[in-house]
Amino acid sequence: MNELSFIRKNLRSKRRSLTQLEQKQAQLNVLHHLNTLAIFHSSKKIGLYLHAFGEIHTDLLIKLCFKKNKQVYLPMICSMNQNLVWVKISKYQYLTRRFSHHPLGMKEPMATRGKHVSKLDLILMPLLACDQYGTRIGMGGGYYDRTLATAKHRPYRLGVAHQFQFIEHTLKRQSWDQPLDALLTPQHIYYFKR
Repeated sequence: MNELSFIRKNLRSKRRSLTQLEQKQAQLNVLHHLNTLAIFHSSKKIGLYLHAFGEIHTDLLIKLCFKKNKQVYLPMICSMNQNLVWVKISKYQYLTRRFSHHPLGMKEPMATRGKHVSKLDLILMPLLACDQYGTRIGMGGGYYDRTLATAKHRPYRLGVAHQFQFIEHTLKRQSWDQPLDALLTPQHIYYFKR
């Protein structure tokens, strides 16, 4: 097993073992940090994710966006090119859970088309690991990397992760890896030069 496979397996296992209470506290702390960020307050169109695999839960983050009159967009996998497109959802749609189940195990908005990622001001991204240079390791499908490769300057890329997912040593960055601008954990906000 190579180093990346080991990191992925270890962190997936750690995320799955978190209790509901630990997840709730982590989400509250991330919510607090998010609400202090100038980029959050100045952004109108915000891309988020629906948690499914032990990531930081996003329920309160999404509700905060609606409370602050932000436009909320969720990712949908485009079957033609395997990139993500971003579908605007209403508060009603979110609260009534009108989503479809994707074969990979997560929920998606029900739509026939979505917007290109460059139309968003800010994107909150799940991840498995991130290092001190903003190198992001995802779940392995490459969806975010492929999508962000077509949008060099926008949106602002904000990773969201548990503290143990911030890795002290440098992760090997591949040519296709799309680095983050910043990372939110329950304990810290890290800023990177992209």
